[in-house]
Amino acid sequence: MPAKDIRRNRSSLAHQVRYALRHPQRVPAYARRALRDTWLRLRHRDHIAYYRAVMASDAARSAEAAVGHNPSKETWARIGRMQFDYLTGHGLKPGHRMLDIGCGNLRAGRLFIDYLEPGHYYGIDISPDILLAAQDTLVREGLQAKLPYLALADDLTFAFLPGNHFDVVHAHSVFSHSPLNVIEECFAHVGRILAPGGFFDFTFDRTEDEEHHVLREDFYYRTQTLTDLAARYGLSARFMDDWEKLPHRQSKMRLTAVSDRARTVGS
Repeated sequence: MPAKDIRRNRSSLAHQVRYALRHPQRVPAYARRALRDTWLRLRHRDHIAYYRAVMASDAARSAEAAVGHNPSKETWARIGRMQFDYLTGHGLKPGHRMLDIGCGNLRAGRLFIDYLEPGHYYGIDISPDILLAAQDTLVREGLQAKLPYLALADDLTFAFLPGNHFDVVHAHSVFSHSPLNVIEECFAHVGRILAPGGFFDFTFDRTEDEEHHVLREDFYYRTQTLTDLAARYGLSARFMDDWEKLPHRQSKMRLTAVSDRARTVGS
């Protein structure tokens, strides 16, 4: 995989012109996204409502395309397997209780559900269309007996979930589509639902230059911005360097409660 270009500002006019000249075949699709963005912004001022509408539009074409913006089922399955292999290789155990934020149509969730003990997988998403597709995945994979929970969410306060419950919280390709206030809401509340010793893994689109977004669908953040934001809510951040070697363009971080780290050091 080519190295991530973490200094490129994809929202700049110069970048967009260069990209259009290099990839003229992609210009019509981008133009359609820009028109959709304008229309949906006029109808939805709240970002959650806006992105729910984006997902409904994408899911109407293909559930696989809506999750990852790629129509290839092979790519959909490969990225799900990559998430699963990484997390099981970095601490996820069958007896853990897992919250999958932005579970989508269970691209990785179907593998987590099969791996975890019955009733230990909880997936939430903002899109009812995608959650219906997730139910189809459960049936197709024959996973009903694993008793997964799937729930629609309007925010990331997790108010309806129990405290100190989840050993692993996971969010793949969620913050890459989220403004900073949505990420802050998550950081402010995720500590309450983490079990002692639990961790929160998430991916994000990384830049080490000017932070920016493209069409309110793709957001780029500095590592330090997210590290500092996590610290504000008693969470210690670790950049997962080995994730960078995998064929994915996002970066990954792991958050743990500072109190857990202090307890480990002092024991």
